[in-house]
Amino acid sequence: MSEGPRQPALHHLVTCLASPTTVLSARDGQLRGCGAHGVYVADVRVLSRAELTVDGVEPEPVACTPTGPGGAEFLAVLRNLGDDIPDPTVWVRRARVAQPAGCEETVTLVNASTGAIPATVEVAMGGDLAEIETVKIGSNGVPAAFDPGGDGFVVRGARLAAQLAGAGSDAIVTAGGGTFRWQVTIPARGRVRVRWSVRVQDPDAVVVPADGPAPFVPPPVTADDRRLAPLVTRAVEDLAALRMCTADRREDEFLAAGSPWYLTLFGRDSMWAARMLLPLGTDIARGTLATLAARQGTALDPRTAEEPGKILHELRRGEFSFGATSLPPAYYGTVDATPLWVCLLADAWRWGLAESVVAPLLPVAERALAWMVDYGDADGDGFLEYVDGSGRGLANQGWKDSGDSVRFADGRIAAGPVALAEVQGYAHEAALAGAELLDAFGRPGADRWRDYAGRLAGAFRDRFWLADDLGPYPAMALDGTKTRVDAPASNMGHLLSSGMLNRAEASAIADRLVHASMSTGFGLRTMSSAAGGYSPLSYHCGSVWPHDTAIAVHGLIRAGFPGQAAVLAEGLLAAGAAFDGRVPELFGGFDRADVPVPVPYPAACRPQAWSAAAAVVILQAFLGVQADVPHGVVRVTPSARIGAVTASGLRVAGLGLRVTVSADGSASAEVEGDALRVEVGPNPG
Repeated sequence: MSEGPRQPALHHLVTCLASPTTVLSARDGQLRGCGAHGVYVADVRVLSRAELTVDGVEPEPVACTPTGPGGAEFLAVLRNLGDDIPDPTVWVRRARVAQPAGCEETVTLVNASTGAIPATVEVAMGGDLAEIETVKIGSNGVPAAFDPGGDGFVVRGARLAAQLAGAGSDAIVTAGGGTFRWQVTIPARGRVRVRWSVRVQDPDAVVVPADGPAPFVPPPVTADDRRLAPLVTRAVEDLAALRMCTADRREDEFLAAGSPWYLTLFGRDSMWAARMLLPLGTDIARGTLATLAARQGTALDPRTAEEPGKILHELRRGEFSFGATSLPPAYYGTVDATPLWVCLLADAWRWGLAESVVAPLLPVAERALAWMVDYGDADGDGFLEYVDGSGRGLANQGWKDSGDSVRFADGRIAAGPVALAEVQGYAHEAALAGAELLDAFGRPGADRWRDYAGRLAGAFRDRFWLADDLGPYPAMALDGTKTRVDAPASNMGHLLSSGMLNRAEASAIADRLVHASMSTGFGLRTMSSAAGGYSPLSYHCGSVWPHDTAIAVHGLIRAGFPGQAAVLAEGLLAAGAAFDGRVPELFGGFDRADVPVPVPYPAACRPQAWSAAAAVVILQAFLGVQADVPHGVVRVTPSARIGAVTASGLRVAGLGLRVTVSADGSASAEVEGDALRVEVGPNPG
């Protein structure tokens, strides 16, 4: 068995986030120079160690509490100081705040004893300026030199520089970095404070902080299920902390994929998050669409996987290497981002994105649609498929992009080129959405894409469907020999909103998703527990991804299966409560009846954009809200299975929307002004 580096765990760490800065520490507040501990700015760990001692002794931790997405406070006692009695009389409060250009920490020593106490406060620091991919595989960089400068130290790398300041301290250069030392006297019945901070200058940054306040806020929610409102509030606050823009397009905001591994632009992730966030406004969708449109592929390049019309997968400051994989800074190795771009444009238009914004993006949509035929379907069989042509890129290029994620029921890994089930659904939806946009704006070509969608739906029905003891279901994929990859998997849940299924097919999927082999009680497994490749702590072969479950919930509501939707949604609410509202990227696929709490996946990002945005999807699904601004209507078709819910502060075409659903499923809705009418009706299920 290999004893080499292993990916560090994150689940037990405290995260403070203000994109592009992340601070990760132990729950006692210490950054110990191990694992993923550190202060990161985008793809670089600036500081890996910041250990506090008082008179040479570490404080004993008592409590840790978040103070928002970017902050945390750690309280600890100093039993080596103060009155000689059993009760502690001296303690320390360590308040940390992440900021877009670094972080700041205030250390407050409180003395409840009857005499003044002299003390030496030290924070020992070190850094390695390691690239994020180095940390991700469990390695460290070379210790960085701390040079005296300003109120503390300057740390310089090839691409950035950091100023570490500790006002009023002695700044001592050490072999491992540097130490701030304060000589203080804590007054009797009083307190004293010291502060240190990190400020980073990053002239080569490709992603930078978004300016100004977030264009969305947590909507006020009241619900019979008391888990819903706090989940939505914390999720939306985390999404605000994930806002970024590229250095060359500062007017266009998007959501970074997740902290800390993916704190940058990811085509698929950023688009799904923007799409899920549409009930709170179209600004993030507009920025995401524009940012990706500016980087739409124009050439054929096997190294970067760029193709004309293709939408970017991810953007980094430099090459991103792990194992045998080495991705260039701008990498296009994704099969689903291109149709999803068209879907996002159409959905944003329906939610009120201005025609003056949509119209200039239509040529981008036309090129994206053309890519599906000209390049996405390399063998001309009518399906979108992928294969890594470089030998250094991602072996799998759907959202389940780990190398072992596409498996047969007996556990064998499928060989490419691979045609994923959900990608055919995205292509079908994109073709119909594109046709609608072309018609609405008086552009030619709509009939071509309706015909394409019809042929795709027929071919999918013929080639993907199969059956087992539980009945019919669509295969996860077709492999390189066009053999059905038959492990039942959550991919099928993404088809429910595609417009590609008839009622019987949707019903079969709905029942399969809530079967005990797929539903854990905390959400939807990525792969059936009956499959040979299933493992509850795998990345994509049996774990639960909240966004994946939320997409299925949304599809179930739209397809008229509120009972099944309620089962999966309740699981996500239970998981959200267990994770204090900050739902991670993924967690273990253990059954709730067997393990009564969701089990963390140790290296999962938290917060993560589409996991956080899942809370907004659950709220939208409960309310049954769909917008069709081009036709002047907002439709509300709530479910009677989720109890009473009221949400205000929703946004459609820039107007405020309030929806109230009673316990019996009856509803009312109000939208500002008289430009839009509201239609309220029962859920078809």
